[in-house]
Amino acid sequence: MKIHLSSVFVDDQDKALRFYTEVLGFVKKAEVPLGEHRWLTVVSPEDPDGTELVLEPDSHPAVEPYRTALVADGIPLTSFAVEDVHAEFHRLRGLGVRFTQEPVEMGPVTTAVLDDTCGNLIQLAQYK
Repeated sequence: MKIHLSSVFVDDQDKALRFYTEVLGFVKKAEVPLGEHRWLTVVSPEDPDGTELVLEPDSHPAVEPYRTALVADGIPLTSFAVEDVHAEFHRLRGLGVRFTQEPVEMGPVTTAVLDDTCGNLIQLAQYK
């Protein structure tokens, strides 16, 4: 068994696609029209057949209170592995990305937390 899909709820699929591809560096994997929204996924260019991240519309009524509570408490929705958190932090900050947590070393992991502009906090993690 392996993880095939994971979702992030986004307030605007076009904005999310731009952020996740043009800023974070993922690549679009699937885009299927489904009425008002699309089945829209991105993947790591390093693993194009790996886990797909679904840029899921946030239209379900449970999403907003859930996301609002996570953001208010500073809790990331998900975590992405990176080779060098400090390098990614400086690269992304140079592109205007807002961080809610600068890189912090915690034993075997270094993390930073960013705002994805679509309603979520995302953690970047580097494992030693």
